[in-house]
Amino acid sequence: MATPENIIVGSHVWVEDPVDAWIDGQVTRVNGHEIHVRTTNGRSVVTDISKVYPKDTEAPPGGVDDMTKLAYLHEPGVLHNLAARYELNEIYTYTGNILIAVNPFQRLPHLYDTHMMEQYKGAAFGELSPHVFAVADVSYRAMMNEGKCNSILVSGESGAGKTETTKMLMRYLAYLGGRSGVEGRTVEQQVLESNPVLEAFGNAKTVRNNNSSRFGKFVELQFDKNGKISGAAVRTYLLERSRVCQVSDPERNYHCFYLLCAAPPEVKEKYKLGNPESYHYLNQTKCYKLDGIDDGEEYLATKRAMDIVGIMEEEQEAIFRVVAAVLHLGNIEFAKGPEIDSSVVKDEKSRFHLNTIAELLKCDATSLENALIKRVMVTPEEVITRTLDPVTATASRDALAKTLYSRLFDWLVEKINISIGQDPNSKLIIGVLDIYGFESFKFNSFEQFCINFTNEKLQQHFNQHVFKMEQEEYTREEINWSYIEFVDNQDVLELIEKKPGGIIALLDEACMFPKSTHETFAQKLYQTFKNNKRFIKPKLSRTSFTIDHYAGEVTYQADHFLDKNKDYVVAEHQDLLTASKCPFVAGLFPPLPEESSKSSKFSSIGSRFKLQLQSLMETLSSTEPHYIRCVKPNSVLKPAIFENFNILNQLRCGGVLEAIRISCAGYPTRRTFYDFLLRFGVLAPEVLDGNYEDKVGCQMILDKMGLKGYQVGKTKIFLRAGQMAELDARRAEVLGRAARTLQRRARTYIARKEFISVRNAAIALQSFCRGRIASKLYEKLREEAAAIKIQKNFRRYVARKSYRKIKSSAVTLQGGLRGMAARNEFRFRKQTKAAIIIQSHVRGYLAHSYYKRLQKAALVTQCAWRQRIARKELRKLKMAARETGALKEAKDKLEKRVEELTWRLQFEKQLRTNLEEEKAQEVTKLHEALKVMEVQVEEANSRAIKEIEAAKIALEEAPPVVKEVPVMVQDTEQIDSLKAEVESLKALLSAEKQTAEIATKARFDSDARNEELTKRLEDAEHKMTELRDSMQRLEEKLANAESENQILRQQSLAMTPAEKPISARSKTMISQRLPENGTAANEENKVIPDTTVAVPSQQSEIEHTPQKSLNEKQQEYQDLLIKCISQNLGFSGGKPIAARLIYKCLLHWRSFEVERTSIFDRIIQTIGSSIEVPDTDVLAYWLSNTTTLLLLLQQTLKATGAASLTPQRRRTMSSSLFGRMSSLRSSPQSAGLPFLNGRMLGRSDEFQRVEAKYPALLFKQQLTAFLEKIYGMIRDSLKKEISPLLGFCIQAPRTSRASLIKGRSNANAAGQQALIAHWQSIVKSLNNYLKTMKANHVPPFLVRKIYSQIFSFINVQLFNSLLLRRECCSFSNGEYVKAGLAEIEQWCCYATEEYAGSAWDDLKHIRQAVGFLVIHQKPKKTLDEITRDLCPALSIQQLYRISTMYWDDKYGTHTVSSDVISSMRVQMTEEANNAVSSSFLLDDDSSIPFTVDEISSSEKQLEAGELDPPELIRQNSGFSFLGQRTE
Repeated sequence: MATPENIIVGSHVWVEDPVDAWIDGQVTRVNGHEIHVRTTNGRSVVTDISKVYPKDTEAPPGGVDDMTKLAYLHEPGVLHNLAARYELNEIYTYTGNILIAVNPFQRLPHLYDTHMMEQYKGAAFGELSPHVFAVADVSYRAMMNEGKCNSILVSGESGAGKTETTKMLMRYLAYLGGRSGVEGRTVEQQVLESNPVLEAFGNAKTVRNNNSSRFGKFVELQFDKNGKISGAAVRTYLLERSRVCQVSDPERNYHCFYLLCAAPPEVKEKYKLGNPESYHYLNQTKCYKLDGIDDGEEYLATKRAMDIVGIMEEEQEAIFRVVAAVLHLGNIEFAKGPEIDSSVVKDEKSRFHLNTIAELLKCDATSLENALIKRVMVTPEEVITRTLDPVTATASRDALAKTLYSRLFDWLVEKINISIGQDPNSKLIIGVLDIYGFESFKFNSFEQFCINFTNEKLQQHFNQHVFKMEQEEYTREEINWSYIEFVDNQDVLELIEKKPGGIIALLDEACMFPKSTHETFAQKLYQTFKNNKRFIKPKLSRTSFTIDHYAGEVTYQADHFLDKNKDYVVAEHQDLLTASKCPFVAGLFPPLPEESSKSSKFSSIGSRFKLQLQSLMETLSSTEPHYIRCVKPNSVLKPAIFENFNILNQLRCGGVLEAIRISCAGYPTRRTFYDFLLRFGVLAPEVLDGNYEDKVGCQMILDKMGLKGYQVGKTKIFLRAGQMAELDARRAEVLGRAARTLQRRARTYIARKEFISVRNAAIALQSFCRGRIASKLYEKLREEAAAIKIQKNFRRYVARKSYRKIKSSAVTLQGGLRGMAARNEFRFRKQTKAAIIIQSHVRGYLAHSYYKRLQKAALVTQCAWRQRIARKELRKLKMAARETGALKEAKDKLEKRVEELTWRLQFEKQLRTNLEEEKAQEVTKLHEALKVMEVQVEEANSRAIKEIEAAKIALEEAPPVVKEVPVMVQDTEQIDSLKAEVESLKALLSAEKQTAEIATKARFDSDARNEELTKRLEDAEHKMTELRDSMQRLEEKLANAESENQILRQQSLAMTPAEKPISARSKTMISQRLPENGTAANEENKVIPDTTVAVPSQQSEIEHTPQKSLNEKQQEYQDLLIKCISQNLGFSGGKPIAARLIYKCLLHWRSFEVERTSIFDRIIQTIGSSIEVPDTDVLAYWLSNTTTLLLLLQQTLKATGAASLTPQRRRTMSSSLFGRMSSLRSSPQSAGLPFLNGRMLGRSDEFQRVEAKYPALLFKQQLTAFLEKIYGMIRDSLKKEISPLLGFCIQAPRTSRASLIKGRSNANAAGQQALIAHWQSIVKSLNNYLKTMKANHVPPFLVRKIYSQIFSFINVQLFNSLLLRRECCSFSNGEYVKAGLAEIEQWCCYATEEYAGSAWDDLKHIRQAVGFLVIHQKPKKTLDEITRDLCPALSIQQLYRISTMYWDDKYGTHTVSSDVISSMRVQMTEEANNAVSSSFLLDDDSSIPFTVDEISSSEKQLEAGELDPPELIRQNSGFSFLGQRTE
């Protein structure tokens, strides 16, 4: 695929490697047709340019799911893609519509559970990740849509997983069209249950597999016209009969022989069997046991499988007798007889085996011996009996053994088909073919020849199918494909099967001549096919020949071809076994027609093989085929080992490489216009800059590159082989030039940056030197200035210091004199103030003591009186406690605890009150003292002012010389003394203020403690109230449930033929329904229900007329009610009118208390008929009405007998517990509590409970069912509306070609807007439903539940699609989905928590997955960070799948590190070993997520209230009660 001009230095290529088959490397030198490659493992390889293949460096690291998407569809590319996917546990890969399945050799249960089946059901082929379910689904859809039978061909070598793949196919087909079979077993189960039987008799150990199927199995699943499985059949082809008599080492014979030899001793004794080593048919090889397999247990398992299939015990015994007979038959040896060319039984040992066979087959021993050593020849003159020589007798013995075994195997298959059951009228069939694959061993014999002939036939069918698919692809894209050549393998088939000159025909001819040997047969082949290019004669062998098959050359040893091909239909054998006394054996050999029973005829196994193969091919040709190629990754059958040579060989044998060769003959590389422009747009930037269509742009690029022979389809570009490499080479040149330009610019930038850096350094150095010189000069000048300033400041300091010393002496002298006078005055005033304070404290103490005595006496009196009342109450409670029993004792303990808390609170409140009073008194005293001091200070100030004024006046009036000095000294002394007194008073005032602040702070602390204690007491009271309410509700529920059960039991017992007469019952019903009857009449009817039977007939006739009129009136009211509620009555005050109307009417008519009424059924029918049309507005309207009505019934109805105890208990609790609390709180501080207590005591009688009868309870259950139904209809309707949009939301729409142009973000924004448009449609649907439910006043609790389940549905759909589609696990797609989720989050904020609730949290899986996709630096994240911080809600399997499927289409970054991937694998393996492994897909929960009790507890208590009657019944006097308030 690489041309010399495309391989240049630096190209990445694949070269052959003796260890890894192919290894990638980079071209280092090109010398003509010789190139030098440096491989990734460090070796240097020199090879021819024609032996290398180009490598796609831009291929995803995890491979592609469809290998037709590979840029280079060649052998190393296919191998590398499979290896990359296998490393990630992606075992399925497409090649077009062919599925390649690599055996993982480990359990992967998450790939095959019901969740995965649901995802692939109806999905388009290729939309999801490759899977065997996808193949089964497309075949089923094709069968149903086109009405044509389909077939699925599962092929591969032994151990590749064909049988398991077949099981998975049948499981999925049974899931799509499942129907229970006999005894509850599905057809698929019955087919699978037959596998152990067929494996025991048709499987054997080969060189490559311990359990290789030695026959082809074609399972027909038959479907009826509705697509349901109606029957099945197992067709077997090409059983390897020769293995019964001839086995090569190290293989084994069929399993059943070894199982029977390992049976229990009594069974072996019964059949006279020994160890396998003692039988000729088994000891031709040295392998007798399989590792890890216990043949004894397998024998028991096979018998159990026979029981399941339906094989009776007698038939099982006969089967094992035939198997034992075959073993004994192989031990019969023959010796030469007395006559020429005659033979006899050799010895007594052989005679023993002969007699044992006769005993087992229930035939005559002599007849058996004659059948083995004699032949009857019928001539026109006479009947001649002749004996056989020992060699011919041995061949006769082997022929009998092979015939016996093949007939037995055919009988088993027929029995299994009878057990499964077939549908002869079925026209729709899906067949699953499980057949052995191509075999090529060191020594190949007749068996490998037949198997490879089969695979050649199947390969021809496969090639035709692949070519047909290529033609369909070309036709669909409308391109010219007439010149594409198709190379067929018809020449090989003609070499094998052609008549009269084919290998099989020559083999049959050689077998018919007695003197023919394997050497003469080989020589005949050499002469006949010496010019055939497919036939090769080995140089060093005279009996071997080589055939060039599609999968390679295979050399066959012809030594045993003649013996293995012979299969005589011996008339003596037929007659012997037909006459057997064992019906089973005789049934295996039915009588032959008269003309065919006279002589023995030669039968060719090869010819029979060819006929069966022809029948199989005719069956396959009549169906639409689908192919699954199973691959065994390694020969040691262990996981995580990928052997490249082994894989290549299997791909070659499975025809996958042949399919690739066919594709390469046409257009192996196909790219959509978008992908082509994305990859090769750089070759023609002018095309991207122009406004061209994608198709035109692609063609312009190809024309510019000068390519010829390509084709442009409707959606794709089709390139011939080698053109992709040429385009990549041109692209590499363009990118290389661009890289060199970038390098040149980068180097220029670096050099200029370095130059600027050096220049800046020189400038900086110069600046530093100049600055240093200037700094020194400046420093000298500054030192001179500093010296002058220091001198100046020092001189000023000395002068100022001398001045201050003189001034200080004068001031000190003056201060001492003035202080002495002030202290004398202060001492006098202090003594006077102390005396006043002592007096005030003494008087205050006397008054306070008198007040405390009075308060204490009052408290003692109050406590004594309350104690007396409490004791009386206690005596009453004790008397009530003796009646209530054990439950009351617990309540009393609780009440005592509350009493203690209450007393403690009261005591603390009293302490707090006393403390507050004391503090208040102290504060008052301090305030009074402060006021007195302030008055004194004011008086002193006023006196000082007056004295100063008087001194001034006196100074003015006095003589100037004589009075000047004395007056001045005296006034100064008074002023100083007054000032000193003022200062002392201020200090005293500040001290008092501090004391007051400390007292205030202490009071605040005490208040805080008191508030805390009060809060704790209130919390205790609240908890007590909640406990009491919950206890009451539980008691009521228990009583209601018991009463409901009792009523239902009584109702069921009462429904007997001996019921009371209809007239009496109707009378009782009328009397109960009439509102005028009252409670007494109702009670009377309940106590004596059958008293009306004894009323005379005359009285009945008299009362008949008024009863009839009352019935008619009641019926009229009911008709009006039904007619009224069938309309949309709307809402009043946020409450539905219809529900309240129904409730008030039923309550007023006492319909809840009657034994039989039709009003409930009519209401239910009205609701049911209203919601038949799935209108969201109607559904929301009735959801609101049914919820409201159900809540009203919930708080009103009670079962009979449930109300006798509960109210009494409630009243007792209120009077005992809260009564005592109110008495304890009757202090002045809690004056408002008696009113609160009165409300609490009266609360128990606020709603009157109605004793409901059976119809009312049934009506309540029906309402509950309708509530759940309407809820589900609204939820499913919203799911159905948004489900199509979710498919568009998970994957970002591909942007147009314009988005590829650098600098254009409009197209990307348009693509994002297109995605947001889908999300906005979802938001619009959510908003419309929210508006509808708000308009109909649906309870917010139900709205939250609906949106919680809807968001969970969105989470499941998006997350599962993300895990199943690799193209969705990209960086850009994560950004798109994240933008859409932002729209949802914005809607949640708009809807508020009242209606949206925690719905946003239900999107946690898709939110965390998308968040993981868009984070940067994933390789730096550890597994612990991912599982704990980034994605705590995702399992290891989910994280592993996202991590391995991730690809960055925007920045080219990588996924998490290989260490994290390895850690994930380890954890997944541990979970699988611990049986913890589950599906990585999420499951949608469609259950009803609430109960009526939860709705009731979430909504506040409803009241019917006054109701404005609707127009239809407003004027009717019978509905006048609607305006009254209902208690």
